[in-house]
Amino acid sequence: MDIALNYGFCYEQSYINAFKREFGITPGELRKTGQVVKITPPLQLFDSNRLGDGLIFEPEIVMVPQFHVIGKLHRISFSDSLTLVPKVTIQFLENDRSKINKTVNPSVYYGITKNINFEEKYRDHLTSVQVVDLKNIPQGFYGDTIDTSQYDRYRYIGKHHYYEINHDILSGMFKKVQEFIDDEQIKYALLYHEVQFIKINTSLYDGTYCQMEWFTPIEEKIKMTENVHYLFLFSGKK
Repeated sequence: MDIALNYGFCYEQSYINAFKREFGITPGELRKTGQVVKITPPLQLFDSNRLGDGLIFEPEIVMVPQFHVIGKLHRISFSDSLTLVPKVTIQFLENDRSKINKTVNPSVYYGITKNINFEEKYRDHLTSVQVVDLKNIPQGFYGDTIDTSQYDRYRYIGKHHYYEINHDILSGMFKKVQEFIDDEQIKYALLYHEVQFIKINTSLYDGTYCQMEWFTPIEEKIKMTENVHYLFLFSGKK
């Protein structure tokens, strides 16, 4: 009863019920069995995960199946990308999204970066939504297919509207991706020069929090080394 009152419960049974919902056993059973339970600390404990008014979660390796998108294509210079991407995103959501038919889920936005040209320092960015197929692309719009692949996924949750995802947030996300690239202990390499995309489910915004995911395709470093070795064998070089 003392523990229940200390943690804001008016009744002992309310505390026991809440404990069992969280951990699958009662406090009494925990005392008797000595079972190890997994405790998830509050998010605010992880200062290293803070990014502005939000939190960025460590990467997960996920498999993304092939999907089709239609949207507006923008050629953006490297120097302007983190500033212009939020602007063209809002423009698409407000003006262009409703013009696309046969969408899989109009609430889910995809910002796709491809055709990165390091010499001329630009990239193509597609503001888009997922569609069933590419048979009916409206005039002035562009269709593309993202192939099945393994991806490194970062997740961001911010205490603000998704329209407020800005230069600083995207820059922070990019730095996290760069840390992944530079970490020699990780067995995966990011194929960031091929494609990257962000995903925002606008329907998840509840008036307080928004969510964004950042995906970059990956490949095992061992496999990459083998591919380079085969190329040398094929070319006759030692």
